[in-house]
Amino acid sequence: MAPDHSRAAWRSTTIVAVRRDGKLAFAGDGQVTVGDTVLKRTAQKVRRMSDDKVLAGYAGSAADALSLFERLERKLEEYSGNLPRACLELVKDWRTDRALRRLEALLVVGDANDLLLVSGTGDLIRPDEDVLAIGSGGGYALAAARMLLRHTDLPAAEIAREALLAAAEICVYTNDALTVEVLE
Repeated sequence: MAPDHSRAAWRSTTIVAVRRDGKLAFAGDGQVTVGDTVLKRTAQKVRRMSDDKVLAGYAGSAADALSLFERLERKLEEYSGNLPRACLELVKDWRTDRALRRLEALLVVGDANDLLLVSGTGDLIRPDEDVLAIGSGGGYALAAARMLLRHTDLPAAEIAREALLAAAEICVYTNDALTVEVLE
């Protein structure tokens, strides 16, 4: 009998973002899983936005995240590239609009100055340290990235890459088909 995927939990990502020495790096794995089945190994969950001035990554439903990316892009245009303001307005819309409230995704976004976690529960969080991670392997990637930041001189891109590879060794919903994007 084939598995029933209609109610299966989508476990589809790990994203980590690291800032060091004026560079911001985002890394995302490529695995999309439904239940105990890997459907895709090479999904792209990190992207550039706002004329390559913003990096964004998502965990959760791809269609929902892409919808949110489009809305964030419009907010960035509306607020002249001001990322915190654009994210605040997106969170307000996400919380108050009936259709948006049903979207199941979590975003990490960053630019030259800011690194933010954005959620549909009304969260807009700036981390204490220059590192964020989300998704099924997010805790593993966050721990690895923090330790690499504290105890090595690796550049941001290498920290993001190594932290995600560490998560891929532990989390069955995270793979090693990575996308890494860097803002200088």
